[in-house]
Amino acid sequence: MSDFILTALQYYGAGVAVLAALIVALDLGRRITGWAFVLFVTSSLALIAWGFLAEDSEGIGWQNIALLAINAAGVYRYLIRKKEPA
Repeated sequence: MSDFILTALQYYGAGVAVLAALIVALDLGRRITGWAFVLFVTSSLALIAWGFLAEDSEGIGWQNIALLAINAAGVYRYLIRKKEPA
C-alpha cells in the first residue's frame, strides 16, 4: 500500500473524528448529531483500514472495529429509529 494512501487514511480518520466530536459536543439537534455519527462511521472505517494495512498499527484497527459498532448504534438511534413519544 502506498505511503500516500496510508497517510490519507490516517489523517482523514483523525480529522473527521475530531469534527464529529465537535458536532456532538455542540448539541445542535437530533438530526445533526445523527450525521455526526455518520462521520464517526467513516472515520472508523478509514482507521480500520489504516490500522490493518500499516505496520504495527493493529491496535488502532481493533479499537475502531469496536468504535464502528458504537457509531453504528448512534446512527441507528439518531437517524433511523423513530423517537419514542414522551
